[in-house]
Amino acid sequence: MDALKLISNDSLKAEAPVLNIGDTVRVHVKIKEGDKSRIQIFEGTIIAKKHGGINETFTVRRVAHGCGIERVFPLHSPVVEKVDVIRSGKVRRAKLYYLRDRVGKAAKVKAAVR
Repeated sequence: MDALKLISNDSLKAEAPVLNIGDTVRVHVKIKEGDKSRIQIFEGTIIAKKHGGINETFTVRRVAHGCGIERVFPLHSPVVEKVDVIRSGKVRRAKLYYLRDRVGKAAKVKAAVR
């Protein structure tokens, strides 16, 4: 197990962003198309964080054209270029799955005063 921990510690990002549930984030993702690569931005609310260490993931939800879209991003993946926290949210839950059933302004998360 120690060898496995050593290998996984080498793969961790040096400055991993501090992300909390309810935060609105802008995730910069590398997209490879043929021999070219570009960066695509996915903006939404973090509704879940799972696992820890090298396996840590976070789920981002947004509504585009009336359709809810969720993407799960590995935090330490080289595909995730950077994560910008746009605003912090004030929530009292560890998972915000209830936002899936809400529509319009009811699906918003209040901003945290910090």
